[in-house]
Amino acid sequence: MTPFIRQRGFTLLEVLIALSILAIAFGAVLRATSSATTHTDDLRMRVLADWVAQNRLALHAARGDWLAIGAQSGEETQAGVRLLWREEIIGTSNPAFRRVDVTVHAPDDPDHALRKLSGFVVAQRRK
Repeated sequence: MTPFIRQRGFTLLEVLIALSILAIAFGAVLRATSSATTHTDDLRMRVLADWVAQNRLALHAARGDWLAIGAQSGEETQAGVRLLWREEIIGTSNPAFRRVDVTVHAPDDPDHALRKLSGFVVAQRRK
């Protein structure tokens, strides 16, 4: 009489359940990676926009500009990315100061500001 050898292994159902769990886990990892990549691109655009806004304010300070009240706009390229800026020059209660509000946005989305920055220019006394 030969003894029955009982083989141990996984059933088809167990294998399918394990594969389903792995597929769900890999899907979650892929979604998280995609989200992180998109977030990194958005962050890069915001950093570049911040540089543009800071450059605009620093340019006025370095030149000693006394800007006329109103608005002006233009474009600047930062790290190969074209960005549009708009400056609003506003009078203050002190006539020797003017507030400059710089807004930077991407060319394809003018309604979404990537960065808004405010600064002041001072009337330089002439000697």
